[in-house]
Amino acid sequence: AKELYSSIRGLRRVLVTSRVSSQFAFAFLPSNWVYSDALNVFAIEDFSAFAVMQSRVHEGWAKFFGSSMKDDLRYTPTVCFQTFPFLCALHSAEDLEGIGKGYYDFRSGIMQTTAEGLTTIYNRFHDPDERGQEIFKLREMHNTMDRAVLNAYGWTDIRPTCEFLLSYEEEDEENPIHVRKKPWRYRWPDEIRDEVLARLLELNRVRAEEEQLSGAAAEAMSKASGTRKSRQSKKGAANETGDLLANLRNEGKS
Repeated sequence: AKELYSSIRGLRRVLVTSRVSSQFAFAFLPSNWVYSDALNVFAIEDFSAFAVMQSRVHEGWAKFFGSSMKDDLRYTPTVCFQTFPFLCALHSAEDLEGIGKGYYDFRSGIMQTTAEGLTTIYNRFHDPDERGQEIFKLREMHNTMDRAVLNAYGWTDIRPTCEFLLSYEEEDEENPIHVRKKPWRYRWPDEIRDEVLARLLELNRVRAEEEQLSGAAAEAMSKASGTRKSRQSKKGAANETGDLLANLRNEGKS
């Protein structure tokens, strides 16, 4: 993947996520590693972008547009990342940078202390029976990060609360052969998730229209510029012809 390593050359780290995973999680890794095609690699190294991508704002978008493998999310960059309407002033969101870094460092501390990976940490995060204080704190910090992302979009009127809800209803609960752990998620209620998704879709629509208008304007300017150049070229050619004729006349007279 020459294009990948060309785009991340010079970066200290990159943001990655699994293409298929039971949990929605992003992490930073060194940019000089050789990456498997089982990972999505993003040329991103700031915590403000991490905060947006790890937030429930982006998670709702990715789960709406992404596909699945069994019950796991298949994060496809073309539909989950490239279409997502990111904040225009993302890199200047200082509060978001600090909140994202605080969340990331705290989560890394839990992983180092417990020797657990991201999947295990988020399994505990979404488990309604989990009583660990570090997981309680991580949930609170995630809520704070979501709030900061919503504020950065200007959606201060949305007041989300999280609760343990099932991702879907089990169809074979009475069949002991298919008994498995219930798909609990510590998440926004459906009405909050759908409201945020609706606003993202509207923002995406507005930006698409702006891009079309700017593209049409650029094309019109290009055509106008081409017309002017053509006229100038013809005028220049006419002047050169006139000069040449004048010189010939003068030579004939002499």
